[in-house]
Amino acid sequence: MLPHSADTSVRAKRTQPHLLMNQSLETRDASLCEIALVFLKVGTIAFGGPAAHLAMMEEEFVRRRRWITQAEFLDRLATANLIPGPSSTEVAIFVGQLKRGWRGLIVAGCCFIVPAALMVSLIAWAYIRFGSLPKVEGVFSAIKPAVVAIVIQALGKLGRTGVRTPLLALIAALAAILSLIGLSPVLVLILAGLLSASNLVLKNRLLLSVAFPKLVGAAIAVGSLAVSFPVGLGRLFLSFLKIGSVVFGSGYVLLAFLQTEFVEHLHWLTDKQLIDAVAVGQFTPGPVFTTATFIGYMVAGWRGAVVATVGIFLPGFLLVAASGPLIPRLRRSSVAAAALDGVVAGSLALMAVVTWQLGKASIVDWKTLAVFAVGLILLLRFRLNSALVIAAAAVAGWVMH
Repeated sequence: MLPHSADTSVRAKRTQPHLLMNQSLETRDASLCEIALVFLKVGTIAFGGPAAHLAMMEEEFVRRRRWITQAEFLDRLATANLIPGPSSTEVAIFVGQLKRGWRGLIVAGCCFIVPAALMVSLIAWAYIRFGSLPKVEGVFSAIKPAVVAIVIQALGKLGRTGVRTPLLALIAALAAILSLIGLSPVLVLILAGLLSASNLVLKNRLLLSVAFPKLVGAAIAVGSLAVSFPVGLGRLFLSFLKIGSVVFGSGYVLLAFLQTEFVEHLHWLTDKQLIDAVAVGQFTPGPVFTTATFIGYMVAGWRGAVVATVGIFLPGFLLVAASGPLIPRLRRSSVAAAALDGVVAGSLALMAVVTWQLGKASIVDWKTLAVFAVGLILLLRFRLNSALVIAAAAVAGWVMH
């Protein structure tokens, strides 16, 4: 990257790569019906957590359907990482908003969430009735290494656009190191953005730095009402609204919030029930935050499942609706564009760290190593659809176990 300077010609060059990327690919329109069908499909097959979801979305919306450009995808990914809530779900909501405004926002988000919420509710019903989870360990132990291969493929493609200069590569490396030593993902992304924009003098505050804290503060204020709200569906809703308004990071971060709220404070769950709920959110497709659906069902049946699901995902919808219109403005500002580039590089670094951790946990013997290797070959050499790779891995896991 060229050093930032006050010279206008240099600033023009600064944003030129993004203009070229947006112009190099002709995007096509999508109807609400098409958005609904595609997101229902993605929500049904999106195993493996946020990193895998993002890999599938990049393949589906950028490469196959050409709904958005890769630059638009990366900008939405960076913004989703800066606001509370499940990042992959928020990217899905962003895509719907970009294609069809507020209607697309609602349709895309709901259709991505609903398949997982229904599956988790059915599993919760079986859990309550039979006292244990369905025994599908063999299938999911094979799906996980296939997911690692899918994410590696996506990182390769996204990295060519998101880490295109030595400065951004350095920022990505630093972000990965900070993440590995335990720094908060939010702090990592803020630091990445500041480093990228550090050579420009900020005369006015960025819209992003003003809007998001106010929105988050308002959500926290509403969520804090749960402290004195009576026990019942209202209390369940406000508890999850509060959690959805402040949680950044992975499902393990979510686990800490759930432990404090539902085990230590409310005493609605035991430690074992909480671990089982998180496990269900991990091995079902779609957002990991559907852990809330499982807890809601255990607390108050089907109504509780609906209330908990709405509560934890609602802040994401509101934050995306508020932040979506700001992204093009940020890109037109050289300072904001520099910061957003740094956040994109940091986001990819965090995605790489998650992939490394998932790989260590998933590739544990020769069987899982074989699934990973074959999946990577099918993706890179034969460019097989990621959904087919997951289906093949599930069959292999069933046979091997």
